[in-house]
Amino acid sequence: MAKQDKIKILILDDEKQFTEELSGFFLDSDFEPFEANTVENGRKILNKYEIDLLILDVRLPGANGLDILKEVRVQYPYMEVIIVSAHGDMDTVIKAMRLGAFDYLRKPFRYIDIQIAIERTQKYLQMQRRLRQMEEKNSLISKALEEKIDRQFIGISPQILEVFEQAVTAAKYPDANVLITGESGTGKENIARIIHYLSARKDFILCAVNSSAITESLLESEFFGHKKGSFTGAIADKMGFFEVCNKGTLFLDEIADMPFNLQAKILRATEEKVITRVGDTNQIRTDFRIISATNHDLEKQVEKKKFRLDLLHRLNTLHLHIPALRERTEDIKPLLIYFVEVYTTKFNKPNINISREVFDGLLKYDFPGNVRELRNMTERAVILCKTNTLGISDFPVKPQKAEIPELDDSIDLKTNEIKMIRKALQTCKYNQQAASDILGITRDALIRKMKKYEISVSKSEE
Repeated sequence: MAKQDKIKILILDDEKQFTEELSGFFLDSDFEPFEANTVENGRKILNKYEIDLLILDVRLPGANGLDILKEVRVQYPYMEVIIVSAHGDMDTVIKAMRLGAFDYLRKPFRYIDIQIAIERTQKYLQMQRRLRQMEEKNSLISKALEEKIDRQFIGISPQILEVFEQAVTAAKYPDANVLITGESGTGKENIARIIHYLSARKDFILCAVNSSAITESLLESEFFGHKKGSFTGAIADKMGFFEVCNKGTLFLDEIADMPFNLQAKILRATEEKVITRVGDTNQIRTDFRIISATNHDLEKQVEKKKFRLDLLHRLNTLHLHIPALRERTEDIKPLLIYFVEVYTTKFNKPNINISREVFDGLLKYDFPGNVRELRNMTERAVILCKTNTLGISDFPVKPQKAEIPELDDSIDLKTNEIKMIRKALQTCKYNQQAASDILGITRDALIRKMKKYEISVSKSEE
């Protein structure tokens, strides 16, 4: 995207770490961030640049954020303002909204929360419309989207290739709702993005919502929007997720945690594609596709009366399941190589190699955190690595406990011992050091016992 098409954001907060971190989040995106830690510097930036959005702290040294809000709403009437504070109360929220703030976020908040708030501002929606109306798309945008789709979809296993084929198929049917299941960290949101950006909806918004993160008091307002004056603090009309996602995709993460009382309303909106804002009587038509994700068994949730069966059927038109990383160990090596390349580039540590023992060691680990855990441990390893070669000591994984076979009282000690050694070797793919760790003996002791009982290191005796 060309620089002039970016939304200019000024972050005015006396906490330098906060402004730096938030500014870093906005870099390499649709936003151009500016930082100010004093009111004086903030005014200089506002005078010099045409700022589209001000993120304003309520408490500033020597100034009241609400007074600053009054000032900028008069001087820059077309600028959106989002108020943030670690000390806010309902009175502050109401005052901020009455003075023209678009939204209010209480610290600490997740970056996705501020992104969603920004994506509902008129400035952002106008920019999106301008981009869609361009006759020629900027090639850099297309490349960025392609990288966004492919950069973390790494794998060679038949299981993950099948998931990718299913995602491509789902993209061809942009009106079909999709349910993605899989353990935490397997990449459910990445698959949702692949489906969206390969579909006919790719030029419109993909809005990601954590279904469990919204307070019950704001549920209806967040999903359906509200009219000005519909409740205390509703100072202006506000779009909900369904309206913002018109012609785009609404990604509902952790769908199993959605409050039960909201599920019926979500079902109706999904079926009819018509919503009514809180406090309004006018119906609004909106065209969206829902992609939902969960790491729970929704059928069991239905049995427990925690999830509606009719909503499950509506969301589950197409179902994609992402296997855990331990079920597709062929993908560990290419993923590791990819993450090492990413972080050696990011941290300017070129020419770092991966020792063979790292691959062997990680193949024995079951990765309860899946791909996310592998990525995080790789980042840590690259940061802390003091040589040009990553060793197994750079990946502090604990050896997995093998399920020791149940001992048989009817047979002798020798037979039971052979049985345990064979099981440990099979579990560790015949890595003797790992098997000895599981058995609680030294590697030399294991080798002696293998020779004594004539246990081969070959897998042919399984």
